[in-house]
Amino acid sequence: MASLFRPALDLMAQYAAYHRDRRNIATHFVGIPLIVFAISMLLARAEFDLGRTPMNAAIILWGLSALWYLTRGNLVLGAATAIVNGVLTALAMTLVQSTTTTGWLVIGIGSFVVGWVFQFVGHYYEGKKPAFVDDLVGLLVGPMFVVGEAMFMLGWGRPLLAEIEKRVGPTHLRDLAHPV
Repeated sequence: MASLFRPALDLMAQYAAYHRDRRNIATHFVGIPLIVFAISMLLARAEFDLGRTPMNAAIILWGLSALWYLTRGNLVLGAATAIVNGVLTALAMTLVQSTTTTGWLVIGIGSFVVGWVFQFVGHYYEGKKPAFVDDLVGLLVGPMFVVGEAMFMLGWGRPLLAEIEKRVGPTHLRDLAHPV
């Protein structure tokens, strides 16, 4: 496994090398948020007090990951990723409060499984294994990649996108009838 503390550009380019098919990227817009939501939902029931402050494992994981995103050398991308993950975590925590234990497990595990199904369907289109298979840091980079791709679509980060494409090439649609 390569260093956990590489800059955002290096992390995004390495992850992008496994994600050039546009259908794969599209499936990640569904799969990754579902997985982040599911993990937050499942961890939200691990509650404890930190001094006099009620806390849970989902908040701790969000805080640690937000700190990591914010320190990868691209503050805007890091902040946007932390915010998106924070919204998903807040949504999960709100839902946890209004569900039974059975509902919590069904929604949490169901979202996790459906999220991974989307991921693997995307990698069928890609014709490559997921990035985390070669580098577990890819599990952290996934949300940053999806947020970055959304921001690129909105016109932000053109120099970052250009450098990623310089390193790994542009996106495309892989010919499934005649795979390479």
